Amino acid sequence: MRKVNSIDGRNFREMFTAATNWLEKSVSDIDALNVFPVPDGDTGTNMLLTMHSTIEEADKKINGSVSAVCQAMSHGALIGARGNSGVILSQIWCGLAKGLSGKETFNGSDLAEALTQASIMAYKGLSNPVEGTILTVVKDASAAAREQAAKSDNDVISVMEATVNAANESVANTPRLLPVLKEAGVVDAGGQGLYTLLEGALRYLNGEAELMQFRKPQMVASSIPLTPLVFTAPERVAIDEIPFGYCTEMMLKGQGLEPDKLRKKLNGKGESLIVVGDDTTVRVHIHTLDPGNVMHYLTALGTIHSVSVRNMDEQHQDFLELQKQRAPATGIAIIAVVPGDRLSEVFSSLGVTSVVPGGQTMNPSTKDLLQAAEQSASDKVIILPNNKNIVLTAGQVQSLTEKTIRVVQSKTIPQGVAALLAFDYEADFETNASIMTEALSTVKSIEVTRAVRSTKLDGLSIKKKQAIGFLDGALMSVGDNMVATVKEVLEKSGLDKADVVTIYYGEDATEADAEEISNGISEKYPNLQVEVVNGNQPHYDYIISVE
Repeated sequence: MRKVNSIDGRNFREMFTAATNWLEKSVSDIDALNVFPVPDGDTGTNMLLTMHSTIEEADKKINGSVSAVCQAMSHGALIGARGNSGVILSQIWCGLAKGLSGKETFNGSDLAEALTQASIMAYKGLSNPVEGTILTVVKDASAAAREQAAKSDNDVISVMEATVNAANESVANTPRLLPVLKEAGVVDAGGQGLYTLLEGALRYLNGEAELMQFRKPQMVASSIPLTPLVFTAPERVAIDEIPFGYCTEMMLKGQGLEPDKLRKKLNGKGESLIVVGDDTTVRVHIHTLDPGNVMHYLTALGTIHSVSVRNMDEQHQDFLELQKQRAPATGIAIIAVVPGDRLSEVFSSLGVTSVVPGGQTMNPSTKDLLQAAEQSASDKVIILPNNKNIVLTAGQVQSLTEKTIRVVQSKTIPQGVAALLAFDYEADFETNASIMTEALSTVKSIEVTRAVRSTKLDGLSIKKKQAIGFLDGALMSVGDNMVATVKEVLEKSGLDKADVVTIYYGEDATEADAEEISNGISEKYPNLQVEVVNGNQPHYDYIISVE
């Protein structure tokens, strides 16, 4: 059996150049593993684009040490990361670079240590890591690498073989760990992408570079039968945040303050409650109809400082006028990721400094967002991703610029609009970032599109091209008629408790159908304000906000 005890920088670069080409052959297959049958930013595509940026940087280190090459690849992955899978992949590269730091070449033991660091960094990058994903795959692969390294006499190939075999088994096991994968009948897409990269690197080490040109990667089969579960989805209870009242903030100072107990005491006095601090200083934020009641309670515990009480009704009504009059004086730039020209115009009218084109199927890279931030006149920048698959990418920008970046983690277009409407031109940068983040929970997001494949999800059978409607990311309706599907999701959104509904109809929808939906809402809920906007967004026929 062929053995390799040392890999230099050039071979390391070529090894993952071959692995990237190997990944490219299976992009469409990996994209098809998406749990939700919607045209979202695709995992395989995002990982490939991230690797293209990784290799582009590596090519600048033609004769460098393995440490220098890997550092360049880590930087390339970071600035080119696209989507959640791309960002996690960039964290894996960061760990590899850390593990190989200072090394001219590496052996099997070094590789095992680098993979261990890769796993640590991947988990560290997420606040709520989920098992049954790419995280589990890199963890299992690194564990196998360490075990093999202890008995392989520093042979890189044997360690890599153990790594790839473990990654294969881990991907196959993902449906056991993540029920949504089992129900949808797929293995984890990110895990499959990582396995394909590692397999491509191993094939290169085994001298199969030429043979790889005429073969295609195989998708990992699940270790368990993937028969979708059949059950009736329970009715979802809509819980609305109070849409009016006063945004109340203050600092409480005293002795023996207990933030956790204080949070429980205030829990029934309003919405959007935040209580943070220690035993002498506590910061309180709450949306309440009676700020006096809150202050009366807190003054019994200590002294209150920096009190701010804002009427959210007036703030909402005056927003556009304030934006025109005061925008130049705020010193804060807002960057938003928005699909389509019409929606871009909506966001610009609400005070966005710069729009980065993107969304479903076209996730911008970290570099795209970085360039927008660098080109802004302000040193303080707020980013609105407006898509769950762009949040992590946006989070990478701060490490690449001297400007101060805050990411308000909007995952939908309606959340982005709500965040903008909450912007307070009297408040400072950090306060606005906090206010805008809190505003995300004040709106419900409906997204309706066409299924790109047949599957079963949340107990609902879905056929290709059927209309599918989501409420805050949860599948709520499937049907053959688009308008009927929209109406069904709207009825499940709690319209009897809402005040404003805004319908953004896409490039594949008609104004007549949008007006039909609007009229139906107005007839049943005459006190509800309904607005229809030509968003002309791609892929999603309707994006609807319910406030």
